[in-house]
Amino acid sequence: MYRNFKMVPRLVFGRGAFNQLGKILEDRRGPQGSAMIFLVDDVFKTGALAGRIPAGPRDLTLWVNVDDEPKTAYVDHLTELARQNAERTGGAPAGVVGIGGGSTLDLAKAVSLMLTNRGSSADYQGWDLIQNPAVYHVGVPTLSGTGAEVSRTTVLTGPEKKLGINSDFTVFDQLVLDPELIADVPATQRFYTGMDCYIHCVESLAGNFCNPFSRACAEKALDLCKSVFLDEPADRDADLMMASFLGGLSIAWSQVGICHALSYGLSFELGLHHGIGNCVVFDYLEAYYPEGVADFRRMQAKHGVELPRRLTADLADARIERMVDVALVLEPLWEHALGSGWQSVMTREKIRELYLRM
Repeated sequence: MYRNFKMVPRLVFGRGAFNQLGKILEDRRGPQGSAMIFLVDDVFKTGALAGRIPAGPRDLTLWVNVDDEPKTAYVDHLTELARQNAERTGGAPAGVVGIGGGSTLDLAKAVSLMLTNRGSSADYQGWDLIQNPAVYHVGVPTLSGTGAEVSRTTVLTGPEKKLGINSDFTVFDQLVLDPELIADVPATQRFYTGMDCYIHCVESLAGNFCNPFSRACAEKALDLCKSVFLDEPADRDADLMMASFLGGLSIAWSQVGICHALSYGLSFELGLHHGIGNCVVFDYLEAYYPEGVADFRRMQAKHGVELPRRLTADLADARIERMVDVALVLEPLWEHALGSGWQSVMTREKIRELYLRM
């Protein structure tokens, strides 16, 4: 049986598209002018973008901090603030709007889910555990590469594991993709998020779940990534934004692989941001993705990015074992990369050896 995939139903793309956000939200507020919840990366709190957010007097703007990877406890806190605003305004929010990079978009998706589902967000880390549809939610990326704008997951670190809330209800209802919003991203951060997209595509294409749809998206996104980071075309912001979108679609129809599985464990234990963790891991996977790693190193050299080294050299055995535990939970990733008998190929000891190289 073919899987019936959920896609973002509405999307506006182009320079200046952010200016349409107010009108888009107005159409959702209804005659009562119901409140919107804006989750915005706090790096924009003192910048020009803050004055362009179309927030009304009943709306709540939450300036979120994503210096660390999103945690389930933080999601629960933000959800409670949104509920308190609903009590103040006398009605459920009309929607949630995320403005920021992948972590901010993940927080927005998670809050939109938790406003309609009981308990803690940690209760829903896994696949298709969400019971009720999310409230209307909009994604406005200010970084490109993570694919968070189009994915059916919201990646969270919980008390026991780093694992997404994977659900069709997670997918945004509306995207506003404006290349102007990523123009001033610092070069190193741009590289790490861009490589997240690049690695998505390498892993999607190399795995067992690859299909004509995921292949078409991944191949185009891969070409765009190489062009952006090796040739640096004039319209590279728009190209990178489109690569992120297509790369995210590719893994939605396929899956990521070894790099992401290991990166989750590394990030859970050491707190590395997702893009950095992926780059650290990918550099040690030439045995599995030889062409992909070779091109990655070319892009890394061109942009002069030095990866963190010796991250696990002095870690206690218990911490290494926790990393292995987190990686092994991600069974769909291993099956995509190595097949149904992956456990005989990627043993605990093999995973441990890979981590110790980092």
